[in-house]
Amino acid sequence: MLVLGFTGGFELIFEERHGYSDVFLHDAACVLVEDGKIVCAIEEERLNRIKHTNKFPLESLRFCLNSYGVQLQDVDLIAFYSSMEYAKTWLKLLFLKNAQLTTIEPITFFQNLFRRGLGCEIDPDKFYFVPHHYAHAISAFAFSGYESSLITTFDGRGENSSGMIFEGKGTMLKQITDIPISKSLGSFYVDIISFLGYRQFDEYKVMGLAPYGNPKKYRDLLQTFYTLLPNGDYEIHQNRIISLFDLGIPRRKGEPFTQTHKDIAASLQEALENIVFHVIQHQKQETNYKNLCLTGGVAHNCTLNGKILRSGMFENVFVQPAAHDAGCALGAAFYAYYQVNPMANKPSKLEHVYWGTDIGSCSSILNQLMQWQDFITFEKLDNVPEQTAKLLANGSVVGWVQGRSEFGPRALGNRSIIADPRPEENKSRINKMIKKREGYRPFAPSVLEEDVHDFFEVPDNQKQLPFMIFVVNVLEEKRNLLGAVTHVDGTARIQTVSRKTNERYWNLIDSFKKLTGVPILLNTSFNNNAEPIVDSVEDAIVCFLTTGLDYTVVGDYLIAKKDVSWWNYMSLRLFLPLHISLHQVKKFDSDEKLENYFYIKNSYEKESQVEVSAEIFHILTLANSDKTIESLLNQYGDTKEGKAKDIIHEFIELWSQRLIILRP
Repeated sequence: MLVLGFTGGFELIFEERHGYSDVFLHDAACVLVEDGKIVCAIEEERLNRIKHTNKFPLESLRFCLNSYGVQLQDVDLIAFYSSMEYAKTWLKLLFLKNAQLTTIEPITFFQNLFRRGLGCEIDPDKFYFVPHHYAHAISAFAFSGYESSLITTFDGRGENSSGMIFEGKGTMLKQITDIPISKSLGSFYVDIISFLGYRQFDEYKVMGLAPYGNPKKYRDLLQTFYTLLPNGDYEIHQNRIISLFDLGIPRRKGEPFTQTHKDIAASLQEALENIVFHVIQHQKQETNYKNLCLTGGVAHNCTLNGKILRSGMFENVFVQPAAHDAGCALGAAFYAYYQVNPMANKPSKLEHVYWGTDIGSCSSILNQLMQWQDFITFEKLDNVPEQTAKLLANGSVVGWVQGRSEFGPRALGNRSIIADPRPEENKSRINKMIKKREGYRPFAPSVLEEDVHDFFEVPDNQKQLPFMIFVVNVLEEKRNLLGAVTHVDGTARIQTVSRKTNERYWNLIDSFKKLTGVPILLNTSFNNNAEPIVDSVEDAIVCFLTTGLDYTVVGDYLIAKKDVSWWNYMSLRLFLPLHISLHQVKKFDSDEKLENYFYIKNSYEKESQVEVSAEIFHILTLANSDKTIESLLNQYGDTKEGKAKDIIHEFIELWSQRLIILRP
């Protein structure tokens, strides 16, 4: 039986949103399951290049079908991560906002959407609607390896709940508790981080900022924002959060952090932990389960996960690596499968998430590299792990692209930036020159699972932590040695690496160990701050060329940069991404003169617009052809060297922001 699970929004990539917030229906994804086994899975953002995309997952649908060699008509069930009733509520709201919408019936709507996107008809009986938190819950429990477990789904919101608590037995879920939206821990966290200059999807940044603060400083204040009640219950007093203004004017994005900001982050992290521990301690006492599964967006708080792991409250703790809404594609598929096949066996414990795009054969990689030979040099390595390890040991920061891409928000050794974990300056260098992000942000260590106890404090019965989802203590005597991956509080967000599941990455770390005595690498996702993690070879080359990386290894090939001038970019072709549109408006300036303004806008954020020069705007109107930039400049009529140079530099900046595409 083939089951397709999907999450995401209701519009195609070039269509504007209608009637709902930018932050709803985010993290689109698609998963294909055959007879209870995942055959491919990918987040839409990896393909459409929009972070946390809220678009219909058309490209990931195509990927799953094409990579497995099937047609949509071959699929037996198509599962969506919402109940039928809630989907209908959404469509009613959209109907009032979008004059082009012709139905409020979910099945009819999705038939039309699939027809517009894929050009095919779908039997209405194939659609299966799975309540949001049930999709979350089964996505964790099904892959935990536990026969029975307590399951929590703490989230921002999903349908009319912010979370649920379940008992899991076999392949069945029994709901224990519904957590209403008024008690949303996700919203609680987001509401408070807005005072720190952050918003939704920035929660993990504040988790990294918290160790720089003192939770005692504002503990009493934060405790007025919630009340712990008997029987594991609690209340959130959202109306009191505004009192944070008493501490000063909130930080704006890009402004420096003060100690007040750091102390708020620390106090917030402690408050979240207090509430979650209050809930799960009660449920542990009531159910006496020895196993715990965590999922929902709050389960990406790796510090919280680590403290639960270390508490010893449960013998075993499993966190779904894709705990955010993309993981609901996985959950929807498996929930539907188990409803139709209640006697089916659960899969064994999840060992890896390498279900995405494969970089292809050596010849395919070589063909793509040759297209960029005006900008890069490349050579095929005889011993990829050994020769790359030497570069790392000598101080290079390297992009690493191998095999199939990871499903979920973490780069786990197939789409990674890697470096020596020892020099503390590697942390600031990568944050500034490559990731282009805040300097306090920590990096994770990838460690050979055989050596994990020599460097980190992990439970004896759970030394395999392969998904970078738990923060653990670094052994005190190793903290100075691991300067680039040890956070200010002596912790690290760990990934153990198994030879069984990722032999090439294991061999790379082992080669580094033989050179340095350290079986660990610094590992962070291969992307800059404007884009999702790279997926394709082209994505990797573009990120390499627009960041401060020293080298990139793709498959067996080592890639370095050529020293090029602005003139080399004249040979590239110019394209606009499908989600970008061009706008020219007349509006009054500060002198009350009516002036022309030119800007780029995307189709997924209502407030997004990036102003561009008149020259750039008019050249962009000529994009998406086979003509080079030089030809477009000739067509536009401005080929003076000084002006052309300025235009190229503006294009390079837009390219770095991923607002345009440049290709050979």
